Amino acid sequence: MSEKIKEARVAAGLTQKKVCELLGIPPRTLQDWDAGRRNPPAWAEALILEKLVAAEAAKGEKNEKI
Repeated sequence: MSEKIKEARVAAGLTQKKVCELLGIPPRTLQDWDAGRRNPPAWAEALILEKLVAAEAAKGEKNEKI
């Protein structure tokens, strides 16, 4: 389950630190998700993925304007 968050984070070009700041979560929480040691609740994962996909889309729009 947590692989989706890591994949979305990497696709959006965001570091773990940036995602923690974006979501307001402790770094250890994201590290545990990335490593597969823990998983967020399904409802939270859906919201996180939505936010990361939006960040990726915003990054793409910014790159198109350059």
